[in-house]
Amino acid sequence: MAFLTKTVASKSDYTTQLTARLDRLKTQGNYRYFLELHKNARKQPVFDFEGGMSDVGHSAASPTSDSQNLKYTEGVKKSATNWTSNDYLGMSADADVIDAFVAAAKQDGIGSGGTRNISGTTQRHRQLEKALAKLHNKTSALVFGSAYTANSTAISTLARAFDDCIIFSDAENHASMIEGIKLSRCEKRVFRHNDTVHLAELLAAEHIDRPKIIAFESVYSMSGTIAPIKDFIELAKHFNALTYLDEVHAVGLYGERGEGVAGQLGLSDNIDVINGTLAKAFGCVGGYIAASESVVDYVRSFGEGFIFTSSMPPAICAAALESVEKTAISNEIRIKFHKNVEILRGALREKNIEFEGQDAHITRIVIGDARRCRAITDRLLRDFSVYLQPINFPTVPHGQECLRIIATARHTEKQIFELVAALKACLKKSIL
Repeated sequence: MAFLTKTVASKSDYTTQLTARLDRLKTQGNYRYFLELHKNARKQPVFDFEGGMSDVGHSAASPTSDSQNLKYTEGVKKSATNWTSNDYLGMSADADVIDAFVAAAKQDGIGSGGTRNISGTTQRHRQLEKALAKLHNKTSALVFGSAYTANSTAISTLARAFDDCIIFSDAENHASMIEGIKLSRCEKRVFRHNDTVHLAELLAAEHIDRPKIIAFESVYSMSGTIAPIKDFIELAKHFNALTYLDEVHAVGLYGERGEGVAGQLGLSDNIDVINGTLAKAFGCVGGYIAASESVVDYVRSFGEGFIFTSSMPPAICAAALESVEKTAISNEIRIKFHKNVEILRGALREKNIEFEGQDAHITRIVIGDARRCRAITDRLLRDFSVYLQPINFPTVPHGQECLRIIATARHTEKQIFELVAALKACLKKSIL
């Protein structure tokens, strides 16, 4: 075969190019290093760890960090307090949720054994979907392996269902929503974040009969802002559009039953599709949509991300069901969570540490430089046993690098005050 005689690039050339791109990422301060946590449900939010930050090759931490690679002695355990977890209510360590998981695993096994269509639908999937539909006052719900998959699948599938559909997307929408819009191959318009006037202008430019979807979130996980949901609903009605709401950072935390911001405002009935997660406040894993029977059935029947993916393990469904039902009947844990958020912010104000995100529970300190962000978090871990991770590009735009602090229901006041004292010390000495 003649083409085999042609000169081709060696495999080492591919490796060289990949390595060069990774090195550039490290130099910019945007490379993501992982800390291997040794978790213990009884100790949350404290965890143990050995060694320092590492990449996938288990090398030392960022060479640009002022921590000089976070040198620890391998085999020697250290402890730190976690301020990064989205396990807002600590339900991943709840005894009843764990018991539900263990009992279901012993009875059903671990994996589901297939997609929902070929034996992957169990009574536990059905029970969980009924509970989620009830939570959001909808007739149906559909469970996915993650909220990311739920978003990308549901948005793309729905948009393709309507001829010449156009999607209106908030400028700060999550990557999963953007992915769904891309997969739909539909025309899109991006409106300025939470800007109802701009959205109205874009909607008015389209024919009233053209199919439209307005996609937005309730709580934005980076900025901590809350969408003007009522105004978006009114615009949708006026311009004949469907509404698609991502509530992943709100379910479990807002409303009397943890139904999210739309539920708290009494607006769930006016939202066409609600996306939620089981991996944050409910402490498990997986995502879902809640909507009308026709919408759910359509996504179930045509959504590739649902059809061709193995279903959630039955034991996870059992644990999630326990968590959803338990948080729905107990408001005390939500009150404790929001109280801790206020204690944290009060302590930050007392130390004159500026922060953003007052609208919701997300508390972020803007640093504005990736390398400085990494230097601060490295020193927090090394000197104060405080675990935060820098939020860098592409999660946030360049120049918006920040520390995102999550105070959970399981943090103590003592831990909060220790965190703020450590932040004060590190922010003061973090100039590179």
